[in-house]
Amino acid sequence: MSSKVAVVAIGGNSLIKDKMHQSVRDQYIAARETCDHIVSMIKDGWNVAIGHGNGPQVGFILRRSELAAHELHEVPLEACVADTQGALGYALQQNLYNEFREWGLNKHAVTVVTQVEVAADDPAFQNPVKPIGSFMDKEQAMHRRQKRGWNVAEDAGRGWRRVVPSPLPIRIVEGEAIKALIRAGFVIITVGGGGIPVTADESGNLKGVAAVIDKDYASSLLATIIGAELFIITTGVEKVALNYRQPNETWLDHLTLAQAKQYLAEGIHFAQGSMGPKIQAIVNYLEQGGGEAIITSPNNLERALAGETGTRITL
Repeated sequence: MSSKVAVVAIGGNSLIKDKMHQSVRDQYIAARETCDHIVSMIKDGWNVAIGHGNGPQVGFILRRSELAAHELHEVPLEACVADTQGALGYALQQNLYNEFREWGLNKHAVTVVTQVEVAADDPAFQNPVKPIGSFMDKEQAMHRRQKRGWNVAEDAGRGWRRVVPSPLPIRIVEGEAIKALIRAGFVIITVGGGGIPVTADESGNLKGVAAVIDKDYASSLLATIIGAELFIITTGVEKVALNYRQPNETWLDHLTLAQAKQYLAEGIHFAQGSMGPKIQAIVNYLEQGGGEAIITSPNNLERALAGETGTRITL
């Protein structure tokens, strides 16, 4: 068994190429491409745990639930996260299975339906800002706020959407099982969508809550608890940039932890809706004893590992 452990966090959006390719089959095909790059890592001796986003997929489930509400019960948000963990996990692990067979690798992938504990008094519960689900006009939004108790907000001029809390992850409930599976050499697909958000009561019993945990923060916590030497976040760009899409845009090959913290503190380079949480997740990982991190696009994963592209962040 390899002693090198890496966590790879992939985005839910990376499984959807465009609006014409959103079906389950289309997402399966996109997952195959992602798995091809991950298997390249495994062939090079890495033991891998995979975290993934689920934003679009949860949106699809919520929309189906809304449309069917006249006949069937609606699906709670935390159950939607669980549903996507199973469905996306299935697509990833089947593609990995087929890749392992093709390359003659004695490896097996398994999906862990993962609960992630958040604090019941996390300030995010008082400030729900994470948009989910389909767009509405203002009248629909006000009706659902009154009828269903939703928090709603206007989303960047595109319409109104439901907004939910995005609390910080504090514990991966199935962490011990995940560590045992990694030690046994399994490829683990876990903390899907940031994990199913749960809180603990005074006696320690868990219950699901209507929230969305950032998948990069959850993957960072995963990398810490399994002692990963490498934390990779794949995204829509090949490298991280300062002054992104500005005339003085500067692409970065390397950042130190101190530089990453400085740029985050300046608040002008890494937007909260895109690169900000990724950089913060890596800062958290490195501050908890992590080795190094890479941000790059999925199709450049092998080149980034070889030091040819991507942004590498180290102590």
